[in-house]
Amino acid sequence: MSSEILAVLEYMEKEKGISRDDMISTIEGAVKAAAERGVNKQGEIRVEINPKSGAMQAWTLLEVVESVSDTASEIHIDKARLYAESPQVGDTVERELDPAYLGRIAARTAEQAIKQRLRQFEKEHIYDEFRDQVGGLVTGIVRRKERGDLVVEVGKAEALLPWRERVPGEDWVPGERIRCLLHKLEQQGRGPELILSRSSLNFVRKLFEMEVAEIADGTVSLAAMAREPGYRTKVCVKSTDAKVDPVGACVGARGSRVKSIVREMNGEKVDIVRWYEDPIEQLAEALKPAVPQNVNLDRDKRRMYFEVVEDDLSVAIGRKGINARLTSRLLGWKLDIGKVEVKEVGFDERKTKAAEALTSVGIEFEVADRLVAFGLVSPEAFEGVTSEDLVGLGFEQPVAEDVLAKVSADVSSGE
Repeated sequence: MSSEILAVLEYMEKEKGISRDDMISTIEGAVKAAAERGVNKQGEIRVEINPKSGAMQAWTLLEVVESVSDTASEIHIDKARLYAESPQVGDTVERELDPAYLGRIAARTAEQAIKQRLRQFEKEHIYDEFRDQVGGLVTGIVRRKERGDLVVEVGKAEALLPWRERVPGEDWVPGERIRCLLHKLEQQGRGPELILSRSSLNFVRKLFEMEVAEIADGTVSLAAMAREPGYRTKVCVKSTDAKVDPVGACVGARGSRVKSIVREMNGEKVDIVRWYEDPIEQLAEALKPAVPQNVNLDRDKRRMYFEVVEDDLSVAIGRKGINARLTSRLLGWKLDIGKVEVKEVGFDERKTKAAEALTSVGIEFEVADRLVAFGLVSPEAFEGVTSEDLVGLGFEQPVAEDVLAKVSADVSSGE
């Protein structure tokens, strides 16, 4: 038995990192409890294991009395002299247990105690290893699926990626490597449980901190973020250094940094925009390439009304309204989007405006109106036109010459 215990102690110490003293204490305690139940149900036992040889000894602790009423915990003073020199009433003497019986007790108990202590140690080790990593990124291997959840092996521990923390559209198979946010470390009855997330905003935040050195050192900060997991993320960035372009820092040379982030997010779109203090400027930045017009703010209700031209309406709203929702979350304002009404200019109105333009060079309105009717809508349109041409259109010679003189003077002054 001693050689088996010694082998267990050496294995636990080298392979599992459990100290020899810790395991000895565990086995001693388990054997002691089992021996007390099996031999002296009311007595007390002392168990000792030699850390070098693995040899185990045990003793029953008995109180010295003059009259024995309980043989499990008491011993007569005369008999006590067999185990101690000059015992006195009230002293405690130790009587060694039969090694053969002790061996049977130990054999049944030690294995169970070792397994239990190992499980307890692993739980303690998991908690100590991961308690400082909560909120950070961890990488693991997908092991199996359980009712929509993924069980991921992270180091020597198993973690859970619940379905509610997964990204729609992502499909992972056992054996694949996966990077997640360590979202929570929950203490359960069976030990600590690692809860992972890929849908959290903090997952994206940590990816940016990992890829963008300026964010890691505090030069660039993520002022606001909004995300529809699996579809699009909007990130608003600002810089504490006027020489550093926050958007350029996040995008990287030829888009290298943001491409790495998008790749890790399995192709989810990421919009990076500059942060502005003014909400109207921030709206214009967040909606690009759509251009907001006629913006009105209700600051008390934090509500914003604006219009966009019809071609920009689908861009501003986005597929299934995602762009509008993300912009609203990014700004912290509720958005009401309308369409700019474009008035059609009629023929008569265009004709009148053209005639008024000709009057600016000194031509009378009635004459200008007649000229526009013949297609002469601007001074430039008179190039190559002669007085004879105008006379042929029904204008009198003096009027024709006067018109050409005024148009010529205007064109010359423009040059």
